[in-house]
Amino acid sequence: MNIKHHLDEATMVSYAAGSMSQAMALVVACHISVCPACRERVNQSEAIGGMLLDSLDEAAISSDALDQILACLDSEPDLELEVISAPAPAQSRKSSDCIPRPLQDCIGNSLDDLEWKRIVPGVYFYELPYKTEKGGVSRLMRIAPGKAMLPHTHNGNELTLILQGSFSDEMGRFTAGDVADLDSEIEHQPLVDSDVDCICLIATDAPLKFSTLLGKLVQPMTGF
Repeated sequence: MNIKHHLDEATMVSYAAGSMSQAMALVVACHISVCPACRERVNQSEAIGGMLLDSLDEAAISSDALDQILACLDSEPDLELEVISAPAPAQSRKSSDCIPRPLQDCIGNSLDDLEWKRIVPGVYFYELPYKTEKGGVSRLMRIAPGKAMLPHTHNGNELTLILQGSFSDEMGRFTAGDVADLDSEIEHQPLVDSDVDCICLIATDAPLKFSTLLGKLVQPMTGF
């Protein structure tokens, strides 16, 4: 796998600090599972964070601090948690090499078994069970050869990891393993230039900002 596009420094620091959403963290985890260079940089960020914590002065606490914390926990009402279970991979399925392990834990090991929803002919998506911020999305996209997304910029951040196929845009050509780490300064229009469907893992933390009237009209229907 010849990876040319990597995560930026701010993204890796945020991931190492545990301060990003589940949706964004999934994309990062999938990329570093196939990219030794970014995995090493994340390890370095975690090591630096650990050294900074070790350098902090210890704060004095009262002798009954533990009892106070336990009392607060006992007084909290029981919460009803929504449990989202990923489908267990069937023994008869053939493992797909293009699905990173963190994503397999969520969807299993077959992209063909997913219930893809059509946006327009040749463009499909699969919604993922991860929370996003301020109206963002967490989903898989499947786009046919020769199809292009509508031109857009971003109200926040967008992470896109290529699992299969490739696309080209104003930032260059992205193939399997590459990640597009974009912010509100970037406007682009990805065009699938591979001879197979381009399948991407996408997370945004806010709705996209489409540049054309058509994009603005169809945005409510696409969920972007």
